[in-house]
Amino acid sequence: MGIPSVFPTGTTIYDPEKCWNGYTLMPIKKIGAVLIDMNGNVVRVWKKFQGFPNKLLPGGYVMGSLGLRDADYSYQDQTDVTQLDWDGNVVWKWNKKEYIEDEGHEPQWMARQHHDYQREGNPVGYYVPGMECKTDSGNTLILTHSDVYNKRISDKRLLDDTILEVDWEGNIVWEWSVNKHFSELGFSEAAKNVLFRNPNIHHTQNGEMCDWMHINSMSILGPNKWYDQGDERFHPDNIIWDARESNIMAIISKKTGKIVWQIGPDFTVSKELRKIGQIIGQHHCHMIPKGLPGEGNILIFDNGGWAGYGLPDRMSKDGTKVDIRDHSRVLEINPVTLEVVWSFKGSDLREGMMAMCENTAFYSQLVSSAQRLPNGNTMITEGSFARIFEVTPEKEIVWEFKNPFENEGAAMMYRAYRYPYDYVPQLEKPAEVPVARIDNMTFRMPGAASCVLQNMVEVPEATGYGSKIAACVTEETVEEE
Repeated sequence: MGIPSVFPTGTTIYDPEKCWNGYTLMPIKKIGAVLIDMNGNVVRVWKKFQGFPNKLLPGGYVMGSLGLRDADYSYQDQTDVTQLDWDGNVVWKWNKKEYIEDEGHEPQWMARQHHDYQREGNPVGYYVPGMECKTDSGNTLILTHSDVYNKRISDKRLLDDTILEVDWEGNIVWEWSVNKHFSELGFSEAAKNVLFRNPNIHHTQNGEMCDWMHINSMSILGPNKWYDQGDERFHPDNIIWDARESNIMAIISKKTGKIVWQIGPDFTVSKELRKIGQIIGQHHCHMIPKGLPGEGNILIFDNGGWAGYGLPDRMSKDGTKVDIRDHSRVLEINPVTLEVVWSFKGSDLREGMMAMCENTAFYSQLVSSAQRLPNGNTMITEGSFARIFEVTPEKEIVWEFKNPFENEGAAMMYRAYRYPYDYVPQLEKPAEVPVARIDNMTFRMPGAASCVLQNMVEVPEATGYGSKIAACVTEETVEEE
């Protein structure tokens, strides 16, 4: 896809009648947690508050991290998980996973949090009617990193994904690590061989760091119809996660830690999976909570790009990142039948310049997310290009926001969330001003020509170019020649 050098930013499309209106919270690198209204007005910034991701809680509270570990010694480690009030005061903070002594830095306790966390009361961290995060009590589920050795996987140090549950006082009350469940993950013998030699190695001043799974989403299932119908795999306490580097999405039993549901890494092993097609480098895999349209289905941002382990070939000489696709999809999947209930891809964009680009009009190789809204719309964060848009079930874009802060070094966006106005009692409800969709084929910059076809001259049919041609010369010039 060719990206134009001139394009509008901020809110570019807005139909208040078709949108689920509210505030959108987005993490902007080097700026902080930024809260905007539907017209793109910035209504609050929690400056330099890290968003991996940022989440809004009822009452105008916001969660995130106050610090980031030096990348020379880590890979995406946040120092803490913190809750701030509207004025930026610390309400709750946790960092007691590991005492870190990086050379050249003051020793300190760190959470080593990355990619996700969930506060008790809400299974997914975005707005669900009747399921509100606790703000002055409750446990918090946190996705963290651990450095481990597991010779069954590799002889190299692994950057492992560990899920912790901590109570309000900061005590760790439950723990799960993915490396301990290697035999359950369904890797082929070829993939195991590749993993042993190269479990996604990153080189740092602290030595090799092997981000072998890269779990980037983790949430509770919460109440759901499948469990109500007797399917124990979907117990409300169970945890769903996805791992980008391995193309795996799975549900673990909170009680036993064992994997009870999984799709990937290989999508050729059954007719149902072949119909879905290979999912690659995905993000934000979660169950749509009860009370929202599509409840019980699994929503996934299928990035495409490059991921997976397998036999070396012409595209991957060492057997890493063997699955490649140059467009993204959002998939809604029935977890019992594996039927794709709804999807969104680039070819669904039928208007303006995007219609010319087919699937590559929608492509985010990294980061990104999808949120089901109470009116049935889906808000999608196309993170690699820092675009957020809301689509109807019929795939009409009714709201679009292009990040205008790229000059601040914020060209990518990890994951944005939409929340109702009443989550922020500190503000009056903003005006909702429609932003009409511009016709890209007729819109012109000031001073530019209208490009109306003119100076049309007849040419001989024998040329094979049709009966008319648009010429940049006058009829007099043609007659002279």
